[in-house]
Amino acid sequence: METVKLKPATKDYIWGGNKFFRWGKEADTDRIAECWELSFHDDGPSIIDSGIDKGKLLKNVAKKEDIGFLASSFSFFPMLVKLIDAKDNLSIQVHPNDQYALKNENSYGKTEMWYILEAEKDAFLYIGFNHDVSKKEILDRIVNNTLIESLNAIKVQPGECYFIPSGTPHAIGKGITLLEVQQNSNITYRLYDYGRLEKDGKPRELHIEKALKVMDFNQFCPIITKEGRLGYSPYFSTYKRKNDGSVILATKESFIAITITDGKGAINDIPFSKGDTFFIPAGKQASINGDCTYLLITVEKQ
Repeated sequence: METVKLKPATKDYIWGGNKFFRWGKEADTDRIAECWELSFHDDGPSIIDSGIDKGKLLKNVAKKEDIGFLASSFSFFPMLVKLIDAKDNLSIQVHPNDQYALKNENSYGKTEMWYILEAEKDAFLYIGFNHDVSKKEILDRIVNNTLIESLNAIKVQPGECYFIPSGTPHAIGKGITLLEVQQNSNITYRLYDYGRLEKDGKPRELHIEKALKVMDFNQFCPIITKEGRLGYSPYFSTYKRKNDGSVILATKESFIAITITDGKGAINDIPFSKGDTFFIPAGKQASINGDCTYLLITVEKQ
């Protein structure tokens, strides 16, 4: 296959906004909380939006040689790339590691990274505990509605990146739009959700027992990355690049995904604007034309 532009699967969650409609995203809902830009996941597979395979699911078209031998060596396609628009706060949540998730959920765990695209004044993230905690303290804080006081609250600016290992409690605060690169997993354990209700009027489900089994109770010191390689794990490597007119070549080891974070132009004569994502098959190349900044996402040897 050749380089293709992707159309995301969209998700309508209660905390989502409508910003992505202005970015050209389409949905049958009044809001778009998440766009699953590059996804082989059954809960929201992305669609090819250019070329002879337009309208088909990427996961049904991309063959092993298109994915590359590094990425295809995993039990599941290794990553999932999302755009997230948080009009309201997300729940305080935690994701399991691979060992727990593969045994109990038939899924990978979830290590992820967040690249801040836009942020309102004083918008912040919760990432990890600000001191060592115990299970008893966490349970008491959930009951007393003081859990957020135990977390690092980090004010953010566009262009910053945060890496979040599995087991780290976290949440995206309202007023933040970001790009998330994560393991290919949809397993989330909610610890706390501000007492919010679902559309049917019932409280949102919490998963406290599971969360306590997978959580890192140690103090966490977030690290901010702004340039170069932003996030690195066995499942994904992410780089920030500004277009310099050079050709991007995907090695036979892995495909490359490109998400435009700013600017306009074309990749192999396929027009793009902010928020668009492309899939470059392993062993193929793509020419980027236009004044833009983008994230390059691939799989690399450890």
